[in-house]
Amino acid sequence: MEFEVFGNKDTRSGFGEGLAVLGEQNPDVVALCADLTGSLKMDAFQKAHPERFFQAGIAEANMIGLAAGMTIGGKIPFTGTFANFSTGRVYDQIRQSVAYSKKNVKICASHAGLTLGEDGATHQVLEDIGMMRMLPNMTVIVPADFNQTKQATIAIAAHEGPVYLRFGRPVMPIFVKPDAAFVIGKADVLAEGTDVTIIACGHMVWKSIEALKELHAIGISAELINMHTIKPLDEAAILESVGKTGCVVTAEEHMMNGGLGEAVSQVLSRKYPVPQEYVAVNDTFGESGTPMELMTKYHIDTPDVVAAVKRAIARKSIII
Repeated sequence: MEFEVFGNKDTRSGFGEGLAVLGEQNPDVVALCADLTGSLKMDAFQKAHPERFFQAGIAEANMIGLAAGMTIGGKIPFTGTFANFSTGRVYDQIRQSVAYSKKNVKICASHAGLTLGEDGATHQVLEDIGMMRMLPNMTVIVPADFNQTKQATIAIAAHEGPVYLRFGRPVMPIFVKPDAAFVIGKADVLAEGTDVTIIACGHMVWKSIEALKELHAIGISAELINMHTIKPLDEAAILESVGKTGCVVTAEEHMMNGGLGEAVSQVLSRKYPVPQEYVAVNDTFGESGTPMELMTKYHIDTPDVVAAVKRAIARKSIII
């Protein structure tokens, strides 16, 4: 099974390009950054629209408060910093000033997960999806590649309400078409299959694409869903797929608790219980290392998706 690849690039650059497009399209879009303009690829917006760019410095809580206030005047603020600082450091401000108040703030979080790499455990947030999806009124989006991150960035500007947009640092293959439509809450079925459903988000979508080739070689027909929106979750896509396959594997660069896998299991336990296996970090912090070394060590790599598929299918056979 082959997927067209349009080059290789990091997802944070997709955010930067999407923000630059919005700068030209929508005069109400403003950007705020916590002293990480280059890392978040917000330079182009800053240079083109300096009057709409606000450097908050290393004061993330203040940045969220400023953003919430700007929405009162009709602005659409995009905040930018590392995912760890976008969530854990400012959770009270997000909960009270953004989610509870239903403010139209777009919280854009880079360097998420283990693939932040060498900066180590203090920066490799693996709890953020769970933290944000538990907040009422919050939309949570985890795009899969450069193109989809650009598309998602543009799309969330038109969405009324708080959004958490999560993306990353490493260079990864680009497989989403440049002109693909991004619909919040609508999953993308990348491959159809009959034996197992794989539901993935973020960098794990590409790892799952790699797994498809190995599974096909051993006669396993896998359906692959890019679940770029974690909340609201596309329940219809999940139920339609597992109705055919009878088992599911979820794959995410996040803690097993609280993330995509847990969101999917909540749907299945209520509406269509089937065997489910998880490819996720299992209740541990990370460490310093290269992104790919860490994905391998913490069992969120291509072989781990393949192994989880085999376990899910074996459990389905036992149940039947």
